[in-house]
Amino acid sequence: MLSIRSLFKRKNNSGNNFRITRLDETDSTNAYIRRMLSAPQQDETDPVADQSRYWVVTTEFQSSGRGQGTNTWESERGKNLLFSVLCHPVWIPITGQFILSEAIALAIRDALAVYDDHFTIKWPNDIYWKDKKICGILIENTLSGGHIKNCIIGPGIDVNQQVFHSDAPNPVSLYQILGHEVDREALLQDILKRFDANIQATINGDYATIVGNYTSWLYRLHGFYPYRDADGDFEAALVEVEDDGHLVLRDREDRIRRYAFKEVEFIINA
Repeated sequence: MLSIRSLFKRKNNSGNNFRITRLDETDSTNAYIRRMLSAPQQDETDPVADQSRYWVVTTEFQSSGRGQGTNTWESERGKNLLFSVLCHPVWIPITGQFILSEAIALAIRDALAVYDDHFTIKWPNDIYWKDKKICGILIENTLSGGHIKNCIIGPGIDVNQQVFHSDAPNPVSLYQILGHEVDREALLQDILKRFDANIQATINGDYATIVGNYTSWLYRLHGFYPYRDADGDFEAALVEVEDDGHLVLRDREDRIRRYAFKEVEFIINA
């Protein structure tokens, strides 16, 4: 049986921790991996069975790309970065699974920050440039025995798309920010390298560095801003994001408000 620390041990000569499958088109990369997980597995040559490396699936186009809940994702063919990562972080307890959201969001934010200084992480894991969304991430965990058996992480990053046609309120791409196209493969490799480093930190028990860096780059980290919950609109300041992923705000009346995902809306005039 593989030990925890051997799950991501480098096995190939290039030192690459990732097996990458490249598709021209699929419904969604998360769904593709889910189907492969439910199919009969062969041996360690099967990317699902090989737990020594991450399995990454990329595509040029998603016919049914989606975000959290019922949200959809607009992406022009061949222009953006659409991929999913399968990993098996069995050492992370269910109560600590939000660290995976922090690890991937931080990896993407840091990779994008190479190009511009204004990228932040909007709770729980959207990546923003100023008040505009450049990346959404869908994370799906399979739990077993109090731990995480499989984790599928599916980011969609607007890279080279020049025009958006959907009614999404505030999309932005790297092309629109920079005025030129960006090498998508180089960006992907940078993100994977940073994500790998964050995962290795969790294997070593160093959660604090990831949490601290994630917190330092939160969108609306300082000051009061407008929000909306089931009771209506209010203004509040960000207090913290708890280890289980709950957002804690302090309103103008000095009351503490605690929210799970989808229980509060950021009001943004982008």
